[in-house]
Amino acid sequence: MAKYRLVLLRHGEGAWTKENRFCSWVDQKLSSDGIKEAQNCGKHLKALGFEFDLVFTSVLSRSIQTAWLILEEMGQEWVPIQSSWRLNERHYGALIGLNRAEMALNHGEEQVKIWRRSYDVTPPPISESHPYYAEIYNDRRYKCSDVSQENLPKAESLKDVLDRLLPYWNEKIVPELKSGKMILISAHGNSSRALLKHVEGISDEDIINVTLPTGVPILLELDENLHPLGPHQFLGDQEAIQAAIKKVEDQGKVKSAEKLNPSV
Repeated sequence: MAKYRLVLLRHGEGAWTKENRFCSWVDQKLSSDGIKEAQNCGKHLKALGFEFDLVFTSVLSRSIQTAWLILEEMGQEWVPIQSSWRLNERHYGALIGLNRAEMALNHGEEQVKIWRRSYDVTPPPISESHPYYAEIYNDRRYKCSDVSQENLPKAESLKDVLDRLLPYWNEKIVPELKSGKMILISAHGNSSRALLKHVEGISDEDIINVTLPTGVPILLELDENLHPLGPHQFLGDQEAIQAAIKKVEDQGKVKSAEKLNPSV
């Protein structure tokens, strides 16, 4: 029997997710479909009888908005939320704002998959001339964070995401889990993948094949040492979840770019 149970999810679809762009640290609200995904997630968790004591999110709006909508659907709006930049999406550096499928057309699908999914490959860093540099680094949410402005990342591999996430996991989340609280983490595709890699011991090579759809809750059941009692479980209609995973994987394929630009 599980000693601890943790629900982890990637936020609902964001506006740029719908446009197939690298969103990363650019702040975006949920799309209309993303709102529905979060609401449906809350309804499903309520039907399964989950009762949360604490929620952790990143400091990005799509992560926080997803948590709000889930708690509202569950009738658990009173549950406290703690937010940290350490749960933010991976910083995609100079790739921020670019269309994934168009990048696949220009650089090849394999290169885009490496940028998106590999463990220790870092994309080109963001520069001050980047159109979203000022928006990110002048944002006061990072002036209130536990890291100095000059030490904020300019690009990250998944390994970098895990390195900045682990102190928060060990110092903030683990003690709450071990106190017996039922926890929801509303995060992002890559911060969630990094956490799954750590908890489940997924290899550097195998993590490239781990894809998380938006708005689908993942259940982790852990023993007293926080070791998994089995693989993570996607909660919901499994056929629909597999279709959603394929949709995410297809974002980096050339055929999507051809649909966007028929002249290609």
